[in-house]
Amino acid sequence: MGLSERLIYMDHAATTAVRPEALEAMLPYFGVSFGNPSSIYTLAQEARNAVDDARQTIAGLIGCRISELIFTSGGTESDNTALKGVAFALRNVGNHIITTAIEHHAILHTCHQLEQFGFDVTYLPVDRHGLVDPDDVAKAITDRTILVSVMLANNEIGTIEPVAAIARTVKQEARRLDRNILMHTDAVQGAGFLDLNVRELGVDLMSLSAHKFHGPKGVGVLYVKRGTPFEPQMMGGGQERERRSGTENVPGIVGMAEAFRLACQERETTAARCVAMRDRIIEGLQDRVEHAHLNGHPVERLPNNVNISFEAVEGEPILLGLDFAGISASSGSACSSASLEPSHVLLAIGLAAELAQGSVRITLGKDNTDEEVDYMLSVIPDLVNRLRAMPSLSGVQ
Repeated sequence: MGLSERLIYMDHAATTAVRPEALEAMLPYFGVSFGNPSSIYTLAQEARNAVDDARQTIAGLIGCRISELIFTSGGTESDNTALKGVAFALRNVGNHIITTAIEHHAILHTCHQLEQFGFDVTYLPVDRHGLVDPDDVAKAITDRTILVSVMLANNEIGTIEPVAAIARTVKQEARRLDRNILMHTDAVQGAGFLDLNVRELGVDLMSLSAHKFHGPKGVGVLYVKRGTPFEPQMMGGGQERERRSGTENVPGIVGMAEAFRLACQERETTAARCVAMRDRIIEGLQDRVEHAHLNGHPVERLPNNVNISFEAVEGEPILLGLDFAGISASSGSACSSASLEPSHVLLAIGLAAELAQGSVRITLGKDNTDEEVDYMLSVIPDLVNRLRAMPSLSGVQ
């Protein structure tokens, strides 16, 4: 098959295109209204008002106070800031953090760094579907525990975690021990598909990233519940109520708010469309390709996520073949897709390394069509079979 002239984008868990409405909202703040929101003159106050309006919009969408939002540079900073901000604020009270083995590296690597500062971290296991058991969380809590961080939905296998139940468990244990234990969730993959009301989730901190829901790259938000012990990690001019210094990314913040507003408005419709296409892909691949295994929970999974492992073939040549056919997909987390190591998530759910390396992640978006799904389903089976017939490219030595 020659290089396709079409581009079929099915890697929305990695990033998304900025939607036109968000771009249009951003444009004035690159030029006409370019002022620094910390200054007092009229031009600056135009920028300040835009930031304030964006904060109001996002606060309303997740059910929090405007004072509980901190604008950041994205999901990675939000995760780092949540963990370090709480850990260093409470280091004289306790030094134990609980997280899971399948978190994004923004969480795992931050925990590894905190261990170097004397913190103890428990990395909870998951079951074969990637689910965390709330009882395991309860058993791991000690009188030194200060923070629990469990992602809302996994970026690789799409499993949706019982965060609300885990948060209830954490608070019950905190009351039993008569101490404050905080609950954080990385909700980066859930935006646009799941309800992110922080009161209903029961979390104290939540991370979001704009480019996962058709907003711009380089901007995110961290929800920090009022009264949460928090040590700022970015020092300087005292912006964001002295919790994250640095001149605000006004265009990015404006674009993020507009993209998030539209994503929440369209959430039910988009989710329903993606579920229908997702299930067609899962059924189609398992019917047409022998020894194809679905990774992640069969039901409690993101509406747009398909993660399939193919026996006796590696994921990288599959992705190259898909790219040649005009289809963009992934083998796992976009932040580590260049790594030759098997996915830590797939290993954590019990996959053998060889099978983990034969995984492909397909993540859909609001603009994907049934015709694109049909085309992809016509490409992958032949591609996998051809690769399996080439020992030098297969997973079999």
